[in-house]
Amino acid sequence: MFQPPQPGRSAGETATHLADLRVTSAPLPGARDEAGGSPAEVAKPGPAIAAEQRAREAAAPLLSLRGVTRKYGTQTVLDSVDLDIGPQEFVCLLGPSGCGKTTLLRIVCGIESGFGGNLHMAGQDITSWPAAQRRFGVVFQSYALFPNLTVLDNVAYGLRGMDSSHRRARCMEMLDLVGLAAHAQKYPAQLSGGQQQRVALARALAPQPRLLLLDEPLSALDAQVRIGLRQEIRRLQQQLRIPTVMVTHDQEEALTMADRVVLMERGRIVQQCAPIDLYARPASEFAARFVGRMNVFTGQLNGAAQVFVGQVDLRIAPHAHPLDSRGSVSIGIRPELVRVREREWPRERAPGVRVPSANTVPVELVDITFCGAHTMLQLNAPTLGTHIEAEVPTPLGGDLRWRRGALLAATLPEAALTLLERHG
Repeated sequence: MFQPPQPGRSAGETATHLADLRVTSAPLPGARDEAGGSPAEVAKPGPAIAAEQRAREAAAPLLSLRGVTRKYGTQTVLDSVDLDIGPQEFVCLLGPSGCGKTTLLRIVCGIESGFGGNLHMAGQDITSWPAAQRRFGVVFQSYALFPNLTVLDNVAYGLRGMDSSHRRARCMEMLDLVGLAAHAQKYPAQLSGGQQQRVALARALAPQPRLLLLDEPLSALDAQVRIGLRQEIRRLQQQLRIPTVMVTHDQEEALTMADRVVLMERGRIVQQCAPIDLYARPASEFAARFVGRMNVFTGQLNGAAQVFVGQVDLRIAPHAHPLDSRGSVSIGIRPELVRVREREWPRERAPGVRVPSANTVPVELVDITFCGAHTMLQLNAPTLGTHIEAEVPTPLGGDLRWRRGALLAATLPEAALTLLERHG
């Protein structure tokens, strides 16, 4: 985790601690150069040249990391990480505790040293640049607000080179953007947790940073506040078109907020893609289990598009890459894609021969878990030699017509079965 200034410190200690993280900005209205004059005018290119330049900038990554490695003694926290962040892109670094995602964000921010590899920002090598020179905005998990300053003064922190009237106007603009203009003269202790995090967000955005970094900004908030604030952050990011990198261990946050999710495990990127692709086409058993719920079966390939699991040949959709006709594989299916119905054949539990199933197997309902809008069914599938989780919509009134012990049938549609890993 980042080590933000602690609310218990004095204002002087806190200001000293944050000095290296203060974000400088492009000239804002009212800014003055060192000589006291206005910034020099820059000649504008012609329309054709400007359009070509915008196209090149849109195609090129804004931030590039190459071979980033970090070790603490013999422990490798990051292992040769390559990552590109595009202009206006919202990227979530997702993974379990200890996977290296926060260390990677610290390196991007400029407050982590002793790493290998390099970073380039818009073609410039910024590997050795201090945090202040990078002009990145940072929002901490613990807000890191100055308790002895008003909301307005907290947002104004870091706006250097502006006269007081323009600084105040900029701060009020940011507070209005996050819906807190009416609270400008309050102190942090007078605000809710969600409001304090909005102040921290306004403070990070005020200097017009080149990149916004969010370190698990919602984890300290309760569930309903988290939902509202993640929508607010996403709206602001799209409105301001500011490239953003957010660290989270919450899969729902990543899936609902990001343009691209970067899934990490043990210091490496194991998959990076759009949220829908990560959920629908996980590249490994780890990805499948970490993002959402997944039924995973291990079996033997029985031809190019069949896997023999237990006593059943399960058909799978043709894979993008040809499969060998032999070998052990893992396949998976999401619980909401399992179809459950009344059984239509004799009430046998475990036939002694293969069942010509068309991916339909006999199951026994062993547990029912009410989850609100949906109900989770735990099914024993003896012909597969394992259990299946199935998710069904909760009926009107909440009364499921099946009871524990019911003998049912479960269908695993071949289009829904995903090849996860090959084991040789």
